Amino acid sequence: MSKPLSHVKIALRRSSERGYAEHGGWLKTYHTFSFADYYDHRFLNFGCLRVLNEDRVAARNGFPTHPHRDAEIFSYILSGELTHRDSMVKKGAEGAPSKQFSRMRRGDVQFTTGGTGIAHSEQNESSKPVHFLQIWALPWKHGLKPQYHTLAFSEDAKRKAFVPILSPLAAGPDATPAEEEAAQPRIPDTIPIHADFLMGAGIIAPGATFKWNVGAGDVVVSKKKRNVYIHLPMTKQGKAKIRLDGREDAVLEEGDGAFVTGVNAGDMLTVESIGEADAEVVVLDSN
Repeated sequence: MSKPLSHVKIALRRSSERGYAEHGGWLKTYHTFSFADYYDHRFLNFGCLRVLNEDRVAARNGFPTHPHRDAEIFSYILSGELTHRDSMVKKGAEGAPSKQFSRMRRGDVQFTTGGTGIAHSEQNESSKPVHFLQIWALPWKHGLKPQYHTLAFSEDAKRKAFVPILSPLAAGPDATPAEEEAAQPRIPDTIPIHADFLMGAGIIAPGATFKWNVGAGDVVVSKKKRNVYIHLPMTKQGKAKIRLDGREDAVLEEGDGAFVTGVNAGDMLTVESIGEADAEVVVLDSN
């Protein structure tokens, strides 16, 4: 086993301490950070990570058309189905999947640059509940052109190692309109985000250990004292459990998260699955 990273601090965020709300019987949501009616001055953001909500939406329900601006917003589908439409696409007239319309299932990630302002809806139009993570990051500049991306990520790949899902837009904050339209990420086959930010996910079998390469080496701009948040979603009825950096005092159960500070690009952060079931782990690595 690797030695713990002596320069790194880990503070746990227990599931039971998160904000929680139920809305009209159709939405059950846990908030890691202050959001909507939940406010805690200690948990406003972590680096450029601003929102981490773990949501369950009942069948035939969802979020009606609503606006966003100046935020990078993405959904990671854990189970069930979630349909995205922008404000111009009406039910029954969607056509083929596109940037303006997508029906997401497990393994899919849908990404929105709010920029100067967009409006969209996210509805569960299926007969079963949908369970997903809603995550927001603060962009490196305001007034960006609104944009959508949707990609599917392999279950098999996530069972072998952490799979990168989001990485910074390769052209950076000074991207030209053409570079914005090309939307090339720093890591191939990921979704580009307007932030010094990475997201990864892995499915770790009991007894196995994955390693997260902080900052993916030289992919990020800010290489010192990065902020890594580790989240273990509630997917296995309490049977999943992980240990971070080989530390006995850094054990996460389902719904728990961890603030990892003091890490530098190139540090290898170990995540060991020590429960009875596969642990689906999400890593959010920001400046």
